[in-house]
Amino acid sequence: MSATNALHSVVPSHLQTQASASSQSVLQRTVTFFTPRTRKLNSYHKNKRLIPACVFNNDRRFIANSNSASTTTPISVVSSDAADSVLDLAVLKKTCRKWLWKGQYAINYFVSSDLDLPQSSQTGPPLLLVHGFGASIPHWRRNIKTLAHNHTVYAIDLLGFGASDKPPGFSYTMETWSQLILDFLDEVIQKPTVLIGNSVGSLACVIAASSPQPDSGQTLVQGLVLLNCAGGMNNKAIVDDWRIKLILPVLWLVDLLLKQKGIASAIFERVKQRENLRDILLSVYGNKESVDEELVEIIREPANDVGALDAFVSIVTGPPGPNPVQLMPRISLPVLVLWGDQDPFTPIDGPVGKYFSSLPSLQANVKLFMLEGVGHCPHDDKPGCVHEKLLPWLASLPTS
Repeated sequence: MSATNALHSVVPSHLQTQASASSQSVLQRTVTFFTPRTRKLNSYHKNKRLIPACVFNNDRRFIANSNSASTTTPISVVSSDAADSVLDLAVLKKTCRKWLWKGQYAINYFVSSDLDLPQSSQTGPPLLLVHGFGASIPHWRRNIKTLAHNHTVYAIDLLGFGASDKPPGFSYTMETWSQLILDFLDEVIQKPTVLIGNSVGSLACVIAASSPQPDSGQTLVQGLVLLNCAGGMNNKAIVDDWRIKLILPVLWLVDLLLKQKGIASAIFERVKQRENLRDILLSVYGNKESVDEELVEIIREPANDVGALDAFVSIVTGPPGPNPVQLMPRISLPVLVLWGDQDPFTPIDGPVGKYFSSLPSLQANVKLFMLEGVGHCPHDDKPGCVHEKLLPWLASLPTS
């Protein structure tokens, strides 16, 4: 049962019956971050044959598929999902540091230089990894080792997530997270940095990159990598999508219910049950093998913290924030967009997906690659496919 099934269990029955069957179906996939379109997992691949942008050989090392239209680089073999490329979760957590933001909020972060990881003599710009809703630093465990070979890699838990503070009653906004990112660049990294974000983390990076430069004139952002960028902090941002228009009144009802502490707590308890989280993750991942017990626990553990419920309610019911469609034209620095075409939350046929797919024809600084058979979290779903496109792009960036 998903989070929206839990919502149905507390919404009065007479209100449910007033909604059309179509509206209820759309509600199932639009209320929270994990809002998947219903898919029969067992029959899906029988009904649709995919030509992936990358495939795996018998050694679980990936190669670019020369038959894919999205492949523009020569076929190559590089490290991917092998166990030795995944950073041990206990080591990752133990290595994290704390940074005091605004003199009052403890922000959890990681820097690869704290570990004895293999690194080439020629190092590119630092990277900052920014997770999506419900995730945290460990969501990048399959990427850090690979990226750290040529870069100093930072990763951050946004306020309200992971091991960062979750202040009770705090009103979360996209602008708050983008300012946190800018302050982290200015106070901690102190070098021009490439921002790499997923979902709402991508949008926070877009807002940060489109913000005016500091008075010092120092360039904080050198490049931008967007992995299935969200259109807003919640679904109320996607008002141009007929699926959202259809059930917008129901979303406002959900907002009202979530502001009732008892109802919100009951919903949240259902959402964070292991079986529910696993079902939700399976519906947003293209590669079902990536949905293991470790991933479920990565999402579940921070949800038990004091303040996690307040964060959940504030994010789902709060303002959606700036729209990337208005922000992207302001950005002239290099941008790489990677999009999983099996994403049920920001589908490629939705307004946000269509906009980003058209962006390379509008802005010469933007490169786009579709990742076939990949869901909403490409970096964890099929990290090899992401690295195949990301590493050459990073290597092509001008030196600062």
